[in-house]
Amino acid sequence: MIEARISSVRMIELSALLPADSSNRAFPPQSRAISVYDQYHPAQGWPASADPRRKSSLYLEIGTTAGVTGRYGPIDQEAVAPLAEGMASSLLGLDALANTFIWDMLQRGNRHSRHGNRKIAISAVDNALWDLRGRLLGLPVWQLLGGSGRTRIPAYASTLGTFHGEGEVEQTAAQLLDEGYTAQKWFFSDGPAQGLEGMERNVALVERTRGTVGERSALMFDAFMSWDPAYARLWCARVEHLRPDWLEEPFPAGAIESFAQLRASTSIPLATGEHLYDRHEILPFLQRGLLSVLQVDPEWCGGITDLVRMSALAETFGVQVIPHGHGIHAALHLVASQSPEVCPRVEYLFHHMPERHYFEVDTPAPHGGSFALPSLPGFGIEYAEDRVKESHDVLAES
Repeated sequence: MIEARISSVRMIELSALLPADSSNRAFPPQSRAISVYDQYHPAQGWPASADPRRKSSLYLEIGTTAGVTGRYGPIDQEAVAPLAEGMASSLLGLDALANTFIWDMLQRGNRHSRHGNRKIAISAVDNALWDLRGRLLGLPVWQLLGGSGRTRIPAYASTLGTFHGEGEVEQTAAQLLDEGYTAQKWFFSDGPAQGLEGMERNVALVERTRGTVGERSALMFDAFMSWDPAYARLWCARVEHLRPDWLEEPFPAGAIESFAQLRASTSIPLATGEHLYDRHEILPFLQRGLLSVLQVDPEWCGGITDLVRMSALAETFGVQVIPHGHGIHAALHLVASQSPEVCPRVEYLFHHMPERHYFEVDTPAPHGGSFALPSLPGFGIEYAEDRVKESHDVLAES
């Protein structure tokens, strides 16, 4: 029997000034929920960071009486306030291996825990505890979850951050195909407020990508909750013959009747993204047969503990789970532990992941379009000390 009580909870901020010639990419135009108001549509793209040289990331560390510390990150800033306002202190003295109890206690501890900042904080705690368990037992998390029947985990390339200028779409689509990816996801630049010209650009995106990859790659498209039913039906009718592999989040996550109307009018598979946060929200979508793919995020939906439950629920209804690629650690280990029928691949945002995990040593990265199974205990997150110029505990300062 392993005795490990939680003795400390810290949120470590790592920071550094990057070299002066570090890239500071502007964010290309992307249709978003607020784009229903044309004045909020980023026609010229989102501006680059005001301070491109400063880089900082947050990591949650949970120490124990056994002398082993669990770690997870990067963590979103939204998790800091719930942890500082009592969640962190409520963990002290608890059995660090009692993941299920701790998850349930945190979920029940506040009426607003089902969504938002508190759920992000719960996710951080849960993932850090899974890392802790792996470090205590000397096993990667995917082995703790039941092992894997695969030697490599396929990835799809998520193109968030790619501009759609002349030749850029075709060049990127071809490059990803050459790198071994068998699936790509693209993001629309326009919605209803941009009128018929915007619709033509959104249709052309499908034509350009399909014309480049042919049948050698799956093609998925993400509307990021920015469309309405009439607009979505028109787009589907225009591109159905090009066989998109799914349309993701055309509507706000809770707009179940809009999903039902679209499902009845098109053969294009539908996916929900990272903005469904618990099993109660997912269930009616599954019961009504509205989804082909569920893309919940292990850093926003309650961590590994609840993502395992969501995967079992989705499997019951014959729906695949491909976790949202906000980070890579939890998603990769979860997918590795599941049947390929349930979790066929992970999402990899190739523009964003290297920078997001800047302070880590040997962050998982795909080669030939797939990941090797991680081998280090827990999630294997270790700091690249030579990159860290400053570090401090933001909870201690709250």
